[in-house]
Amino acid sequence: MYELMIETGFASAHLLRGYKGKCENIHGHNWKVQVFVITDRLNEIDLAIDFHELKRITNEVIAQLDHTCLNDVFPFTERNPSSENIARWVFESLRKRLAEYKVTMSAATVWESETASATYYEE
Repeated sequence: MYELMIETGFASAHLLRGYKGKCENIHGHNWKVQVFVITDRLNEIDLAIDFHELKRITNEVIAQLDHTCLNDVFPFTERNPSSENIARWVFESLRKRLAEYKVTMSAATVWESETASATYYEE
């Protein structure tokens, strides 16, 4: 089994509804996003997926969040734009986009700071 990872990022603002503390106020992050895919097969030139292609697809997905207030972007109009929910959204969005490739989403990790991250994966 092979696991590949790419890293990219975006900048956005958000506020956490129902939170008691500083994060209930609008504030921004420079988010780091790590995407992990797995496969047991390589293509005809012995690659699982080209890293550039994986990063391009990921950047297309997260472009929807870049330089926005996440609270104004669906599904975060209904769900809190927490690191946990952002990681799940990235995972689910990429799983759909990667269906045509011979790789499977393994996990998505979203870092809101250098020391705090959330990872979403399915068992």
